[in-house]
Amino acid sequence: MTEQENAGAGQRPEAGQGGTGGGPQPASFGWSKVLLVVTGLAGLVALGYLGVQEAMRSRLASDGMTAPKLQMERYAGGKLSLADLKGKVVMLDFWATWCPPCEAEMPSLIKLAKEYEGKGLVFVAASRDEMPDAPLYVQEFIVSRMPELGPYVVYAPDELATVFQVTALPTLYFLDKEGRVIDAQRGMLSESELRRRVERALSQ
Repeated sequence: MTEQENAGAGQRPEAGQGGTGGGPQPASFGWSKVLLVVTGLAGLVALGYLGVQEAMRSRLASDGMTAPKLQMERYAGGKLSLADLKGKVVMLDFWATWCPPCEAEMPSLIKLAKEYEGKGLVFVAASRDEMPDAPLYVQEFIVSRMPELGPYVVYAPDELATVFQVTALPTLYFLDKEGRVIDAQRGMLSESELRRRVERALSQ
């Protein structure tokens, strides 16, 4: 606004003195300055958020990393290795029964897993409840709160959590059809953001 103030007939008149138009500055002058300040602050907040997101992503397993061939016990019985899922896009969620954000996010993950199963998506809900009691905790959680979760649950060993740098829950990964990391997120996501990431992963 300085350029606009100084353009034209020179110095801005003091209050009470005459000037071009003989009256006070338009009210829109003050509001435009406020708008510029608010816009600038919003830009700084956005940059800060992106910076935090980038920093969080940098502390997770990097894109292109191949999932290890570790065997995991399934809640429903049998074993599963991520290597067995080649040819599918894998939505790998590290969670625990004691984690409120995990519980809040899980219905959206289950919904999307069912919706996109026919398009090649496989959901793996990797429990980080402590062994040897994890099966008891998970069973109580599934029976009392989320029966639809059962088919997707495996028990993630410490070795797998270390490889995927799981230091907080929930932590979500997407693996491509070759078993390589293509996306990751630490912390809960909305259903709309989860859907966006699922569709992006399936399109690669």
